[in-house]
Amino acid sequence: METNEKDLKSIVRDKYSQIARQDKQQNEASCCGSCGCSSEVTHIMSDDYRTLEGYQPEADLGLGCGLPTQFARIQPGDVVVDLGSGAGNDCFVARHQTGETGRVIGIDFTPEMIEKARANAQKLGFQNVQFIQGDIEQIPLEDATADVVISNCVLNLVPNKPQVFREIYRVLKPGGHFSISDVVLEGALPEAIRRSAEMYAGCVSGAIQKSAYLELIRQQGFEQITIQQQKPIHIPDDILLREAGESGLQAYRESRAGIWSITIYAEKPVQKTCGCGGC
Repeated sequence: METNEKDLKSIVRDKYSQIARQDKQQNEASCCGSCGCSSEVTHIMSDDYRTLEGYQPEADLGLGCGLPTQFARIQPGDVVVDLGSGAGNDCFVARHQTGETGRVIGIDFTPEMIEKARANAQKLGFQNVQFIQGDIEQIPLEDATADVVISNCVLNLVPNKPQVFREIYRVLKPGGHFSISDVVLEGALPEAIRRSAEMYAGCVSGAIQKSAYLELIRQQGFEQITIQQQKPIHIPDDILLREAGESGLQAYRESRAGIWSITIYAEKPVQKTCGCGGC
């Protein structure tokens, strides 16, 4: 791994460790949490979970950029893996859908998040929800573990995105699928914003072009790729001014770059045999 990738992971780990020590009201006042207050808006990216069955307020830190579980087609008895599970918000919604006969596994590389998620699961008495500390570029699970993989505003933070999609493909069962909410771009962000570590930890400067994101999924071999939801993300001027200065703010306005939250569905194909009986 290149040094800059290590640095980026350190930035994210430090930032989300800080987030884990804060409550939702502190976190939701900025882009993906813990990035400083904006005088213009709150909930810049996150959707409202409160209408979803299984929602647990203690696990909601005001993070995320979509509702991947809403589109995940989770069935009773499914094994669901959540990449970047945080305090367990999506895991507990998924647990309601998969029921007591299923299993939900949350993966996060921030120790403070894992500790918080485990405490939430213990408080709720859930025996079939497990949280594992690990890097989603090397998911600590066996091949063909999951029926469904979900993730919410996490892959944009990972330097090696192709490796994450390879890992998702590996841990999915044949015929399994994923539902991922993430941040993508249309048009070029000004360099001043792309260089900002705070904006990286805030899910923006780590994002890639939507077309490139979809191509990564296709290249891995996924099928039935569908954008389930797409909405624009408007970054307030005070955040852009703080991160990139007056010249960066002006460059962003002139670039007309679009920042989007998308939720994507895709399936791992069912393995086919030749029919000879010897495969």
